[in-house]
Amino acid sequence: MLDGVIAYTPIEDSRALGRLTGARVSLKCENLQRAGSFKVRGAYTRMARLSAEERARGVVAASAGNHAQGVAVAAARLGIKARIYMPLGVALPKLAATRGHGAEVVLHGHNVDEALTEAKRYADEHGAVFVHPFDNVDVVAGQGTIGLEILEQVPDVDTILMGVGGGGLLAGVSVAVKARARELGREIRVIGVQAENAAAYPPSLAADALVPLQKVSTIADGIAVGRPGQLPFSIIRELVDDVVTVSEDSLARALIFLLERSKMVVEPAGAVGVAALLDGKLTENGANPGNTVVVLSGGNIDPMLMLKVIQRGLAAAGRYLVVRMLLDDRPGSLATISRIIAESDANVTGVDHTRVGGSISMGDVAITINMETKGEEHCEQVLNNLRAEGFQPVVIQG
Repeated sequence: MLDGVIAYTPIEDSRALGRLTGARVSLKCENLQRAGSFKVRGAYTRMARLSAEERARGVVAASAGNHAQGVAVAAARLGIKARIYMPLGVALPKLAATRGHGAEVVLHGHNVDEALTEAKRYADEHGAVFVHPFDNVDVVAGQGTIGLEILEQVPDVDTILMGVGGGGLLAGVSVAVKARARELGREIRVIGVQAENAAAYPPSLAADALVPLQKVSTIADGIAVGRPGQLPFSIIRELVDDVVTVSEDSLARALIFLLERSKMVVEPAGAVGVAALLDGKLTENGANPGNTVVVLSGGNIDPMLMLKVIQRGLAAAGRYLVVRMLLDDRPGSLATISRIIAESDANVTGVDHTRVGGSISMGDVAITINMETKGEEHCEQVLNNLRAEGFQPVVIQG
């Protein structure tokens, strides 16, 4: 069904990750998929199975970006009218791309859940077919084709690692992979990864029931889902070996790692599997991950978000330091600080100098300095050198 519609995305070995983990690690590059993510697989599978009468009524969906683009591409391919609700704060590149594929876009609500509610209301009122981003059997089946491709490309895979939001991708891959593993008479581990500030699956699995989150806040907007889908949850509960979480700083570090070491542009949601590997999540209990495949599920990242994530990732790795200091407002203070930083072999990239502010006394000046550093030990050396000269640097970022 998907032949000629999707790209057969490549598998790339990552020697850098292999050296860090002691295992063979490969990357399944769905960031190179049509529309920039795996979502087109499930959207097309769902929509291709609609009857002629259903197609004539059109489809409606809601998404912050990837599902929207997947539905838009599938609709254009099948000649179906698509109306897609996106949150008001959606990234402009994702909005433009969705419209560029021919879909009608309506901005509504402040998050995906509000957009979903409005999309369902429109479907009920106008008779359009609602294409759910993850809680549908055809969508889950379409996402599962990634698992089949991985088995063809890496037949000896032992562990498959991927991000999870609502659960459609993880559920689909686990069904496909576990069925094939049973046929082969061997074990293949399937592990999901969530951002810790948007992790609904661990408490839901512990309670054996859907546990919605009260708040979701993560840079990984592609998996920022506060409530698991009922269908994916029922599959994941039975088949998936584990669901682990990673921090925002870990996500930022993983994104930079992929940029620098694999030359891959990946959105934060697509980098969570790499973050889990870098954090040692697969080997915490002495487990051997064996031949591991990480699904890079998407590459649709807003350049402005990328700028922020890179800055945060560099800070988390000790390669970017921002400090603030209060000084006596007299000639020579800034020159002294510049000398200390230069002698510490750090590189100043920005300086903010102000005499006005609620915490600044008369005769004082506040200075904020951004600098490039070479790691956590180097950051501490710079700070100690400043303190040794009588300054009191407060770390803002780093």
